[in-house]
Amino acid sequence: MNTANKLTMLRILMIPVFLVVLYLDFPYNRYVALAVFIVASATDFVDGHIARSRGLITDFGKFMDPLADKMLVMAAMLWFVEVGRMPAWALLIVVVREFAVSGLRLIAVDNGRVIAAAWSGKVKTASTMVGICLMLLPVPHMVDVIVTAVIVITTVYSGVEYFVKNKDVIDWSHM
Repeated sequence: MNTANKLTMLRILMIPVFLVVLYLDFPYNRYVALAVFIVASATDFVDGHIARSRGLITDFGKFMDPLADKMLVMAAMLWFVEVGRMPAWALLIVVVREFAVSGLRLIAVDNGRVIAAAWSGKVKTASTMVGICLMLLPVPHMVDVIVTAVIVITTVYSGVEYFVKNKDVIDWSHM
């Protein structure tokens, strides 16, 4: 297993640590959870850079890296829903977008085409990660509302963009 893939696995292993810290009641647990989340998020950028710069791109990495990102984000958002800091409908929008884009990519691959990550998807990921970091801090409720709105807007926009830019992937005439 190469260095990039080890970092991806480390990110996955940090998810239960992140959640356990959130659920344990000790002074400054949110700050510790924030530190874990930041380190886990940073491994995403580092493993991608290492894989590309050293020619270490593998099928394992192509599969596990985005999955690890989604698992980390979903873990945080599920916790926010559970503790009443984010509405479940917002999380549902994020989950539906992920399934829809993944389905579109599967259809594209079946047709011999690869759909690369769009810029809006990168903006969505970055704004979601920053938003989660903000929500892990003791912030006023209005910050939760604003972060949730940003996450929903960037999620919907990037999802729509994927389908608009790749509308030819799906044969809509056989509906």
